[in-house]
Amino acid sequence: MSLNKTLMAGAAIAALALFSSPTFAKTLVYCSEGSPESFTPSLHTSGTTFDASSRNVYNRLVEFKRGSTEIVPGLAERWEISEDGKEYTFFLRKGVKFHSTSFFKPTRDFNADDVIFTFDRQGNPENPYHMVSGGTYEYFNSMQMPSLIEKMEKVDDYTVKFVLSRPEAPMIANLAMDFASIHSAEYADSLLDNKNQFDQKPVGTGPFQFVGYQKDAIIRYSAHPDYWAGKAAIDTLVFAITPDASVRYQKLAAGECHIMPYPNPADVAAMKSDPNITVMQQEGLNIGYLAYNTQMPPFDNPKVRKALNAAINKQAIVDAVFQSAGKLAKNPIPPTMWSYNKAVVDDVYDPEAAKAALAAEGVTDLKMKVWAMPVQRPYNPNARRMAEIVQADFAKVGVEVEIVSYEWGEYLKRSSDVKRDGAVLLGWTGDNGDPDNFLGVLLTCDGVGGSNRSNWCNAEFDEIILKAKMTSDVAERTKLYEQAQVLFKEQAPWATIAHSLVNEPVSVKVENYKIDPFGGHYFYGVDIK
Repeated sequence: MSLNKTLMAGAAIAALALFSSPTFAKTLVYCSEGSPESFTPSLHTSGTTFDASSRNVYNRLVEFKRGSTEIVPGLAERWEISEDGKEYTFFLRKGVKFHSTSFFKPTRDFNADDVIFTFDRQGNPENPYHMVSGGTYEYFNSMQMPSLIEKMEKVDDYTVKFVLSRPEAPMIANLAMDFASIHSAEYADSLLDNKNQFDQKPVGTGPFQFVGYQKDAIIRYSAHPDYWAGKAAIDTLVFAITPDASVRYQKLAAGECHIMPYPNPADVAAMKSDPNITVMQQEGLNIGYLAYNTQMPPFDNPKVRKALNAAINKQAIVDAVFQSAGKLAKNPIPPTMWSYNKAVVDDVYDPEAAKAALAAEGVTDLKMKVWAMPVQRPYNPNARRMAEIVQADFAKVGVEVEIVSYEWGEYLKRSSDVKRDGAVLLGWTGDNGDPDNFLGVLLTCDGVGGSNRSNWCNAEFDEIILKAKMTSDVAERTKLYEQAQVLFKEQAPWATIAHSLVNEPVSVKVENYKIDPFGGHYFYGVDIK
C-alpha cells in the first residue's frame, strides 16, 4: 500500500474510532465511495447522496420492496386513482414518528403537512426553502412536475390529493423515487432563521437517524427506536467514506467494513476466492455514456457527433475497463428494460470513416475536453481509464482531447452547465423500472441544464415521450419508446458505451443483505452474525 493510501486508511479508522460507542450491540460499517453533496435527496441526482439520505433516513409515500421493482405502501397505506388518471389520493399511515435527535425534538407525528411541504418546496418559488442550497431540483423539473402537478390538496390530516394537468402513467413509480422522500415541515419551520441546517442535518421517518458527519471521512447513524415498520436489527450504521476502490477492498478483507460498492473489476476474482467475502452479482439496470454538449459547436451538428461515435472503440473500453463485467450499449436504456429496441443498429467502429465524416463537415484541428468522473460508479468502474481510451481513439481521427475532472459534487454541478466545454462521461442507474426514467429524465428539453447532460432539446423526441407518458397502454407505450430510441440513435447526443454487471462484495458476517436493482444501498432488514 502506498504512503498516501496508508494515510487515507488511517484517517478513516481514526474517524471511525472517534464516532464509535461501546453502548451499541451491533454496528454495520459500509465503506462508501464518496461524500454526499447534502442530505436532501431532491436537490441531487447522485446515488452517493441517495445512499446517505433517502435510502436510509427517509421514507416515501410509496416504496419499492427491498431487492425488487415491486411497488409497496410506504407512508401511504393505500391510494386511489381517478378514472381519468388525473387525481391521485393518498391515505397516510398514522402513528409514524419523526426522528428525535440532539438538534430537533418533534412534537407531532407525520401527517399531510409534511407531504405538502416536501413537494411545495420543489415546485413553488415562493416556498421559503425553495432556493436554499441552490434550489436545483433536477428530477422534479426534468420529469415536468411543475407543469404536471396542478395542485395538492390536504383533504384532512391523513389524506392528500394530487391533481394533475394530464394523465401520467409512471406517476406512482415516480413517487417511489428518492427525490420524493418526505421531510418534516415542523423541522423546517423551526429553522427559518437557519435554513441551511435543514439540508445538512436531516430529520426523517426512516429506519436510521442521523448522528454526525465528518466530511470525506465518516457518517454515523443510529437505529430509529420508534420506526413504524419495527426497529432495525443493527444498532449503529457507519458510512466509512473511502474513495479508492483498492482501499475499500483492503478494509473489507481486514474486517474494517462489512459491505463495499463498486470494486475494481480486476479484484473480483480474488474476492471470490476469499472465504470471508461473498461477492453478490446482478445484471445492472444501467447505462454508461459520453454526453456531448449539443448546444456548443461543433457538437451541435449530429453528423459530427455520429462521426465521433464511430471513432470510439467501445469493445476496447469494455475489455479494459469493465473486463468480464460489461456489455456494449447501443440504446440509452438497458436491454433488461421493457421497450428496449433490439432492431436499432449500433454505431460501427470505423476511424477512417469517422475522419472523413469530420472533414466533410469542415471539422479540422478540433480540440475538446473529455470529463472523467473522480469516483467509481456501477456504470463506469474507471472513468479516467475510459477517458484515456477515448482520448487515444479521437487522436487517431485528428481530435485533440484534454481530460478534466473535479471533486464528485463539483463534477455533477459543473457538468450540468449549458455552456460546458466538450463531452462528459457519466451514466445512469434506473430509479423505478420505467423507460421514462431514462428517456424522459435524461433526454428531454425539461432536463437541459440539469439531468440532461447533453443539453439536447428535440421537439419530435419530446412529443413522443409525452405521448408515452399519457397512456397506460403498455403496448402503445412500448411502440413509442422504441420510436424514441431510433430518433436518439440518429441524433446521437451521446456515445452509448456500456451496461455493467453489478458486483457487491460483502462480509460473510452480513445476513439478509440484498442487491437493489436500482443501484441503491439499503441497510434496513440487514443483520450481522
